[in-house]
Amino acid sequence: MGAIMKIAFAGKGGVGKTSLCAWVADYLARQGKNVWLVDADTALSLGQASGLVLDQLPSPLIQREDLVREHIHAGGFLNLNPDVGNLPDELGVDVPLSGPPIAGVDPGRKRLLVMGAVTNAGGGCACDANALLKALLGHIVMDRDEWVLVDLEAGVEHLGRGTVAHVDGLIVVSEPSMRSLQTGAEVGRMAGDLGLKNQALVLNRHEGGPPPKLDGLPQWSVTIPPLRGVIERQMTDASVLGLPETDLVDGIVQALLDHLGQ
Repeated sequence: MGAIMKIAFAGKGGVGKTSLCAWVADYLARQGKNVWLVDADTALSLGQASGLVLDQLPSPLIQREDLVREHIHAGGFLNLNPDVGNLPDELGVDVPLSGPPIAGVDPGRKRLLVMGAVTNAGGGCACDANALLKALLGHIVMDRDEWVLVDLEAGVEHLGRGTVAHVDGLIVVSEPSMRSLQTGAEVGRMAGDLGLKNQALVLNRHEGGPPPKLDGLPQWSVTIPPLRGVIERQMTDASVLGLPETDLVDGIVQALLDHLGQ
């Protein structure tokens, strides 16, 4: 496997973006890689998708008023460029692997940061919390010498122009529907405008046929068929790991990483 990468995942809600992020992280850890999972989506479901139960999840950083005060208002002054280097190790929660690593390899470590959504709301604590979230996201993408996977909402504006310059690839996840694909095309255009050209499209729950040609939609794509293992457990178990189709999913993940690492 190639060099360490920082990868963002985006797409319309409900398309399987969070599931794919969890699959990629678990695959990397079973290959012996250390991975940071950053949940920056409003749904905040990456931890559960990765096998954690509710009482193992930390409070989202955006709700930690104590840390906002400590870092943004340190010394009584407003600091919009805080030192957040200690926060990942302080706030990160270890996530279990779904199975043993590959033969002869020490397992990697998966750690989860639950951030909450970075919004553009102005004024008061919301603005201060956003400043802390953006600083932490920038730090973990730009300064950590480990794999970083960021589960975003549909857009990529959360990253900001400075941070996106350090992201190595964008995975746009879509269902085989025109509305979902149009959202993916919009995400692709936004990312391209920010300079993030290394993109891949994942067409989830798709049973055949190439995606339509939409301006902005990533040209390279891979398909994930409907997975019976997910369908059968989704009403009783939030985790998407340890599926009967793990070998199939691993092959798709490797193809994605090969493409983004070229």
